[in-house]
Amino acid sequence: MPSLIHARMASSAEMLAVFSDEALIAHSLAFEVGLARVQAECGIIPQSAARSIAEAARTVKLDPRELAKAAAHAGTLAIALVKRLGEAVGELDRDAAGHVHFGATSQDLADTSLVLQLGAACELLQRDLARLSDGLAALTEKHRGTVMLARTLMQPALPMTFSVKTASWLIGIEDGLSRLSREGEHALALQLGGAAGTLSALGDKGIEVTRRLAALLGLSVAPMPWHTRRDAIAGLGSALGILTATLGKMARDLSLLSQAEIAEAAEPAGHGRGGSSTMPHKQNPIGSMVALAAATRTPGLVATLLSAMVQEHERALGGWQAEAPTIAALFEAAHGAASAMAEAIEGLRVDGSAMRHNLDRLNGLVLAERLMLALAPKLGRNEAHRVVENLSRRAVAENRQLRDLALAEKAVAKELSSERIAEIFDPLTYLGASDAFIDNALAIRRRRVG
Repeated sequence: MPSLIHARMASSAEMLAVFSDEALIAHSLAFEVGLARVQAECGIIPQSAARSIAEAARTVKLDPRELAKAAAHAGTLAIALVKRLGEAVGELDRDAAGHVHFGATSQDLADTSLVLQLGAACELLQRDLARLSDGLAALTEKHRGTVMLARTLMQPALPMTFSVKTASWLIGIEDGLSRLSREGEHALALQLGGAAGTLSALGDKGIEVTRRLAALLGLSVAPMPWHTRRDAIAGLGSALGILTATLGKMARDLSLLSQAEIAEAAEPAGHGRGGSSTMPHKQNPIGSMVALAAATRTPGLVATLLSAMVQEHERALGGWQAEAPTIAALFEAAHGAASAMAEAIEGLRVDGSAMRHNLDRLNGLVLAERLMLALAPKLGRNEAHRVVENLSRRAVAENRQLRDLALAEKAVAKELSSERIAEIFDPLTYLGASDAFIDNALAIRRRRVG
């Protein structure tokens, strides 16, 4: 049995249930019952046979362990499941047993069952991404005026607000939701093609059966069977990979902000959460850990789906069989990351005073660019750069405010008034288009939620 401990640390109980053996069996039976029902509606099999198949599916006892062993021996779940279902139907109506799985092939059952699982997985992931988006929107609205350091190449850059950072995270999540919806819509299509993808066993009723069965199962109808055309599965998997990397970027930022030496933000704490088995003082960022672990795993999983697209003729050997466990692992990782980050954002502790302290302790150096730009029209850009660079080096060497050095520098004082210099070194007046960017992010979310 797979390790529940490892699985639960990386994902959620709900997503693990979506891809459980019980769910797979239930979706497989739903395919067989639905197929029989619409074939009866189209006059292909007797109505009595469809009723017997539905009743047998409702009452049959299927042991996942026995099915797993038989599926491993046969190379597909369909053979073992259809055999057991057929036996159960025969016990109710011997004549009906011959109509089980009529005109379908093993991959029809496997792909449609997988797609039904993917539909449930998409709904679950979208739910918690929307929850995360709500939390990010609330933070973004709250911290428009919370000034902090922007950091580039891991070093202090310019002033910004915490809302600019959260707005960027918010756009990433909204883009992820949009991409997931788009690729999910493409992927959630019925698979029904029969032995070689032509539905020859259903004669002139194949298209009608396909249309009715898709409607019954809540799936779309592809232009033709997609047995070896796997772009939709690969597209959905790629969307999951991009989404998980987006969550990982957010987690990376949060984990850096939560370092004790920075202490600008902290994930929610609680008894037993994020502690250490040996160091009582530790408060580890567990949500970020889960998301970063997921982002580390998913690129290889996406690569597997892309590799699996290269399939042989009308039925592949090994290609599509690699997809189900891979895309399940992608959904499990993505949902683990999304739910962990939603919890982290909802309970995030933001320390605005620490943000301002980390900005101020740099003695105004992060506004050197602004001083240089103010002097450039008067001194020329190269000379302005030289003057401010020299003043910046003195500020570091002497541990003094760059503003005070600028006020005392004749070349600067000659061109800029003390009032202008004071304005230059006020970080709240050097935020550029921040408010517009924040408004754009919030508007994207509002358009989705209406």
